[in-house]
Amino acid sequence: MLNKETKTLSIQFLLFVLTIITTTFAGAGFMNFETVKHFHREDDGAFWDVFISGLWYSIPFLSILTIHEFGHYFMAKYHKLKVTLPYYIPFWLPGMVSIGTLGAVIKLKSPTQSKKQFFDVGVAGPLAGFVAALVVLYYGFTHLAPYQDILLIHPEYQVYIDKYGADYAVHAIAEMNKEGVMLLGIGDNLLFWFFKNYVASNPADVPGVYEVMHYPFLFAGYLALFFTSLNLLPIGQLDGGHVLYGLIGKEKQDVVSRVFFLLFVSWAGIGLLNPKMPFDDLLWQVPLYGGFLYFLFMKVFESKTTALTYALGVFAFQFVIASIFPLFEGYNGWLVFAFILSRVLGVYHPRAFIEEPLDTKRKIIGWVALLVFVLCFSPTPFVVEVL
Repeated sequence: MLNKETKTLSIQFLLFVLTIITTTFAGAGFMNFETVKHFHREDDGAFWDVFISGLWYSIPFLSILTIHEFGHYFMAKYHKLKVTLPYYIPFWLPGMVSIGTLGAVIKLKSPTQSKKQFFDVGVAGPLAGFVAALVVLYYGFTHLAPYQDILLIHPEYQVYIDKYGADYAVHAIAEMNKEGVMLLGIGDNLLFWFFKNYVASNPADVPGVYEVMHYPFLFAGYLALFFTSLNLLPIGQLDGGHVLYGLIGKEKQDVVSRVFFLLFVSWAGIGLLNPKMPFDDLLWQVPLYGGFLYFLFMKVFESKTTALTYALGVFAFQFVIASIFPLFEGYNGWLVFAFILSRVLGVYHPRAFIEEPLDTKRKIIGWVALLVFVLCFSPTPFVVEVL
């Protein structure tokens, strides 16, 4: 009979192996678009060739994710806190666009006692992962394949490369007419923009936003920046919330968290509803979305009246912006994360038992971490277009 610790380690190891498999499948799909078809081929060699190609994505991506989690783990150990090894979360469905995982988490099994512990454990993960992401991105941008290599994945681009050269991507997307085809692209952030413009070995070889997923080191690095910014959001008990709590204390952090959450939700919902929609659709979608906003703010404000007031105010703001600037849209995907923040993780940070101020070294690290958030954050991290 296995003891409890052995069972836990077995589960963690199994999840890690499954996540390697699912992220490798995801990477194979990004690089070939043939992953699912190969399940039905009799040529096992072709299947394994495609599967192994996905390692170019899964290895750098999981390495960054692992470094991030062990940043938390070793800092918790440094403070003599009981902590688990990472639990990886595999996620991949054939035929669907997926990055192969929902991330990884560690679990603290002893209470965090001081502001210093909250800060150290919180900041260590994203900074460690950020450094690893820089290494991966630097390698990816200094070892770009010639842009013509995209033909290995998209042979249909030949006519556009012949006609437009390195500018093929913009024209291919604009001129191709494949009804029902969904394109997934990346947004931009300050750091990725810097790498594209100042680090790339040959700017002409930098892929377009809808082609980055075919470049495993670039895509893995971009996803690492995305998850780093997600963790460093200065809200609640996210890593960024721990950092901000250490820097400015609970009272001020509560105010900043609330304001940032309001801005976050306000941006996310712009364009979701607009006056040009059919009236019959607005008739049921307006109260549904308004109820969703109220549901979010109920956990942010103690008074139901205040929550309702902010829900109506945010909705009115979003509707007016959509009316004046119909082409201006926020990133609706953030609404899902706003729900998780409000109803699961919490918008406010708990008070530590020991409220000692941080030393100068930690304050500097904290402000650097918030700068990293600014560099990594993309208001619209992913772009989806249906032709």
